[in-house]
Amino acid sequence: MHGEDDQIVPIADSAYKSARLVPGAQTIFYPGLPHGLTATHADRFNADLLAFLRS
Repeated sequence: MHGEDDQIVPIADSAYKSARLVPGAQTIFYPGLPHGLTATHADRFNADLLAFLRS
């Protein structure tokens, strides 16, 4: 889970690379969302996290 507009940890330098390194990784990229998406978009983040945990 990574905001595509993360200015602190750019998605190209972190999330894309991490996803390729972890076998079976699942990814969710949020267009336009920032680094702190867990605070600014908590409802959306938590819903996706719960869906992942239940799967």
